[in-house]
Amino acid sequence: MSTRTATVEAPVQQRDVLNVAAALPTAVRVEGVSQVFERGRPPVLEGLDLTVAAGEFVCLVGASGCGKSTLLNLIAGLTKPTSGQISVSAERPALMFQEPALLPWLTASGNVELALRARGVGRADRRAEAARLLRVVNLEEHSGKRVHELSGGMRQRVALARALAQDSKVLLMDEPFAALDAITRDVLHEELTRVWAEQGLSVVFVTHNVREAARLGQRVVLLGSRPGRVVREWQVDVPHPRTIESPGVGALATEITRELHREISRHGR
Repeated sequence: MSTRTATVEAPVQQRDVLNVAAALPTAVRVEGVSQVFERGRPPVLEGLDLTVAAGEFVCLVGASGCGKSTLLNLIAGLTKPTSGQISVSAERPALMFQEPALLPWLTASGNVELALRARGVGRADRRAEAARLLRVVNLEEHSGKRVHELSGGMRQRVALARALAQDSKVLLMDEPFAALDAITRDVLHEELTRVWAEQGLSVVFVTHNVREAARLGQRVVLLGSRPGRVVREWQVDVPHPRTIESPGVGALATEITRELHREISRHGR
């Protein structure tokens, strides 16, 4: 059964020190979690353990069907694990999906205000707070535009602002940039890195793009398949600012990809 304990986390000031997570409070703790969807079928996850420190950026990679999105949904509290325990420092982690899922009849500001309204923020304060959040994602000038007037990258920025409007220090992201072109994705990598550092967020980021994981994460976690469990982790010591072309990012991505291929081969996929 999942448990959640509300705590106040301090933002991380130094981002490039190895093993910084060990000295910080825990934002997410997954202990011995298993998930079975159909009786008689192999579990999707089994005995999975994962800890994310306050202010840490962790990327999850693995073959399709290894349970990455399932794990994210469990941390978000959308479903309960079959067994094991999940503790999250935020009562309601913010969740951002691959599709922005914005309401087309609302403006950018209106979509962010909707999340604030769900939190109980009063009408008088919603517009000002939405404007502030759109400034955070560098979209203030487009606050009055409707969804069809926004590019794909802009829509994802609105979705990020809407996630931030949930006022959670834990941000869960399920392949949010997968559908974007390479240039737009690279710009949003920079934006996300900046917002993560400024807001002191703990991020769990699911991706199939190994180079993206090496570019964004402080730590990259590889999930094995059948059933899903942590098989290896990498601490990313490439200093910021990073780019997708940084030599250290490329070298680490090559190593992770090699291990991913080994894992896939072990299961005959």
